[in-house]
Amino acid sequence: MPMSERSFLGLSAAGFHRVAYTQWGRDDAPRTALCVHGLTRNGRDFDPLALALADRRRVACPDIVGRGKSDWLANPALYGYPQYCADMAALIARLGVDEVDWIGTSMGGLVGMTLAAQPNSPIRRLVINDVGPLISKVGLQRIADYVGKDPVFDDLAAVESYLRFTLMGFGRLTDGQWRHLAEHAARQRADGLLGLAYDPGIAHAFQAQPMQDVDLWALWDRVRCPVLVIRGADSDLLTAETADEMTRRGPGARVVEFAHTGHAPALMSEDQIAVVRAFLDE
Repeated sequence: MPMSERSFLGLSAAGFHRVAYTQWGRDDAPRTALCVHGLTRNGRDFDPLALALADRRRVACPDIVGRGKSDWLANPALYGYPQYCADMAALIARLGVDEVDWIGTSMGGLVGMTLAAQPNSPIRRLVINDVGPLISKVGLQRIADYVGKDPVFDDLAAVESYLRFTLMGFGRLTDGQWRHLAEHAARQRADGLLGLAYDPGIAHAFQAQPMQDVDLWALWDRVRCPVLVIRGADSDLLTAETADEMTRRGPGARVVEFAHTGHAPALMSEDQIAVVRAFLDE
């Protein structure tokens, strides 16, 4: 399936910014899906999934502002869900469709849940990967311990080694998959060394207030579309209790759990991709 790199302009209180995304599949495909990444990640995480879905649909994988090839915001206080939701609404408008299927990992799942809870939401089906309406401060603290840091690396092998440690919750990936993540997680610095492809300023939200559990059940209860929840069996961000409650409240989600993963399943393996595809094809 063809893949192309595209972009559009988002708008914040500080002005316009460029949001990059990759698109897989044909412009005239009968359905459109959005794959939205986690806090420090980028849209290229979804290359294997997007390729698998692109035979029947157009798949757009954005780099949320401050990540990947998208612009960084001059004011880090503007990084947050209102901005991310506004940018994704602009992307849906750019794609020119009335409805989309949404696959969101962690932060991307929360953006999808927020949009799906709105009146007249364009989200037809929602896949939430390892996040839920109750987010434990234990998991948030683990993320806060590394997000916002700006490590420097001599080469791509060092980037890969760093990711294998910080993203060990992704599960048992192949060497090729780790290298793919590293290639798209690295940015070239002015001094010739490598850094990570995200703005350290995205950590502002973690630093602005004391760490505590996040309760979004009122939002979850307003979601009406069919929902698939994917959980890593060892996840510290989405507990088994919260996932079980998600089957009984709101849209009454279906939950699928994967062994040997924490936060969050990478959606790169054939079994994980098959679960997502089957749900979207129903």
